[in-house]
Amino acid sequence: MTFRKFFHPFPKGNPLGLALLVVTGVMVIFGSMMIASASEGQAAVGGSTFHLMINDALYLVIGLIIMWFMMVVEIRKLLSLSIPIMAISLALLAWVMLAGVTVSGAKRWINVGGQILQPSEFFKFALILFVAYVVTRHHSRLASGQHLVVFMLPVLAGLVLIVRENDLGTTSIVGAIALAMLVAVGMSRFQIAVTVGAAISGALIYGQLKPYTLARFMAFIHPNANLASSGYQLFESKIALGSGYLWGLGYGQSRTKWGFLPNPHTDFIFSIIGEELGLLGTVMVIVLFAIFLVVASRIIGNCRNETNRLIAVGITTWIILEALINIASVVGFWAVTGVPLPFFSYGGSATVTALAAVGLLYNIAHDKSTTPRIVLRADDAPFIALTTSRTVRHRPVSSRPHSPVRSRPS
Repeated sequence: MTFRKFFHPFPKGNPLGLALLVVTGVMVIFGSMMIASASEGQAAVGGSTFHLMINDALYLVIGLIIMWFMMVVEIRKLLSLSIPIMAISLALLAWVMLAGVTVSGAKRWINVGGQILQPSEFFKFALILFVAYVVTRHHSRLASGQHLVVFMLPVLAGLVLIVRENDLGTTSIVGAIALAMLVAVGMSRFQIAVTVGAAISGALIYGQLKPYTLARFMAFIHPNANLASSGYQLFESKIALGSGYLWGLGYGQSRTKWGFLPNPHTDFIFSIIGEELGLLGTVMVIVLFAIFLVVASRIIGNCRNETNRLIAVGITTWIILEALINIASVVGFWAVTGVPLPFFSYGGSATVTALAAVGLLYNIAHDKSTTPRIVLRADDAPFIALTTSRTVRHRPVSSRPHSPVRSRPS
């Protein structure tokens, strides 16, 4: 009985959900093939190609299992656990500070039973559930800046812990997810300006306290100035991309993966795709993410449940922004910050959480429940970044009783 309360029959019949699975499946298969090729070079620096491929397959299986659970979970039941999930995520981030594992000079991981996990990846998923839960239950109070800060304290705590890991890329992703979700329900212009101003000020202060990290972050502006240090990765990445020309050197024929380009199977897998499959391969990756964005946006537009819509906004922001930052960084348009390319980069934590997010988005695509419109400020309703396809009269939610959610029949 308890099991049935938390799960519903596998949803199907929505073409958007099917399209989401197809494009995600293509990216996962494509990514696994490229990881198998890009990780070959690890043998040249003392690693084991076979070990990496087994790990990738293992995490992929775990990710698919969790994705299936997210497809059939009752979203309201999952949201009821958002506070404990957030607390666990914060505890894992604190664990990094106390007994984290250092890889390539960065302390961002923990060792759990012999497996290296990155808690900041799980925090992204917890963040989306937490913000959706808080907005749904307390939207009438979030128009006040003081209340907004108080309710978002767990999010701010997570940001501080991730900044302590010197992980500016993940910090920016987490902040952007939370901001996008709040903007989607009418966060005031003043609140947006204050939030962005605080983020910029924090980045400037951080740069003064961590000049070396700031120098690495800004290396993309003058990559050739420090080829032996901060500009080395980007320099080799451009060589890999340029070597591919239109058709590429051929699958498995990358040269830079043999000890020249650091992290070819993780942060710089897009460069290996360009080298082996050429411009056509990189364009294919971009087209796949564009299709994902279109499908996810359609799912958001069709949502009648405001909580689900917020979750979908968070997931879409997460996946697309990571893809944009990763691709921009490896081609030299943005700083190299260690942000993975979703569904392509090697990494167990990132793979599992991204697939879990897709499963939840698939669930939302099939959900037919409805709730009243959530608007933080009824007097400024036109400033809603993501509108739905229906016409809604913007008025205070508190002026009418909150109608119960109509769930699927079990």
